[in-house]
Amino acid sequence: MKFSKNIILVSAMLCVFLAAGCKKNKQTATVEKDPPGSPPKTWQEHWGGPHTFLLNRVYFDSDVAVYYDPSMDKSVTWPYKTMSDTWKYVKKTYGAFGDSARLYVVLHGISTPFEETLGGGHPASYFDESHDYRNAIDCGLGDWKYPTGQQIGIPIHETGHIVCGANNGVKGSPSDVLWGDSKFMEIYNYDVLMNIGRQDEAARVYDQLKAQVDTFPRAGSQWFKNWFYPIYSKYGHAAVLSKYFKLLAANYPKMANPHGAEYTQNLNWGEFIHFWSGATGDNMKAQATFAFGWTDEWEQQFRQAQKDFPNVKYAY
Repeated sequence: MKFSKNIILVSAMLCVFLAAGCKKNKQTATVEKDPPGSPPKTWQEHWGGPHTFLLNRVYFDSDVAVYYDPSMDKSVTWPYKTMSDTWKYVKKTYGAFGDSARLYVVLHGISTPFEETLGGGHPASYFDESHDYRNAIDCGLGDWKYPTGQQIGIPIHETGHIVCGANNGVKGSPSDVLWGDSKFMEIYNYDVLMNIGRQDEAARVYDQLKAQVDTFPRAGSQWFKNWFYPIYSKYGHAAVLSKYFKLLAANYPKMANPHGAEYTQNLNWGEFIHFWSGATGDNMKAQATFAFGWTDEWEQQFRQAQKDFPNVKYAY
C-alpha cells in the first residue's frame, strides 16, 4: 500500500513538472508581433559602396523608424526622440512627402578605417528606388554619444535635402546649382533646432553662422547673415521658407514621373531672386544686391523671370 502511494505521488509530481515545462515552452515559442504597418525589423543595405550591412531596427513610432548597423553603440538613444520630433515638425511645416509618414533613419558607428567611408551622410526620398522608395537618411560618425555639434547637425541637415528635393510632390532641387550643399541647410537647421526644443544648440549654430564668410556667388558673401536670416526673421520664419518651395512647385517647369513630377531645369540668379520675392511678398533685389552684389546679367534674368512667371506676385 505504501509502495502504491509512493508511485502515485511520483506520478503526480511528474505531471506537474511536465505541465510547467509545456507552459514554459509555449511561452517561449510566442513571438511578439508588430502592429500592422510597422517598419521591418531589419533592412538590408543595397545602395552601393560600403553600404552592405544588415541593419536592425532599434526604435519606431508614427514619425520615424531608426536602424543601427552592427558597429553602432546601442546605448545611444537620443536620436529616437530628436529625429521623431524633427520629422514631425518637417511634415507640419513643409507638408507630406509621399504616402509614408515615417522617416527612416540609418546610423552607422565608425570604428575601423574601412568604415570611414560610411562617414558623413546622404538622403533619399520616396522618389528614389535606391532606398526602396522610403524617405531616408544615412549617416555615419565615430561618436554619437551626445546630441550636439555634428552629431545632431548631420542628421537634421540630411532631412533638409529631402525637403529641398521632394517637396510638394515634385522631385529635384533646382536651387542647388546656386546655393550648393547647401546654404539653405544653415537656416533650415537653425529653424528645426528652434522648434524641437533645442534652442541652446540653435544659439550656438546662430553664433557660428553669423560669422561665416562664403566664397560664392562672390568672395566675402555671407549667406546666413545677409540673405537667409534677414528673410527668415522678417517674413515669418519657416512659413517663408515653405512658401518658396510651394511657389517653385506650382510655377517652375516640370514633367510627370511615376511618383508625381520632377523639375526639368535649374534656376538662374534672376529666377532665384524672383521666387524669393514672391515668397516674401517684397522685391528682394535690394537685399540680394547687399548680400551678393548685382550684375547686368542678373538684371536681365530678373526681368525675364518676371515675364516668365507672372503668378509669382510682389510689387515690381
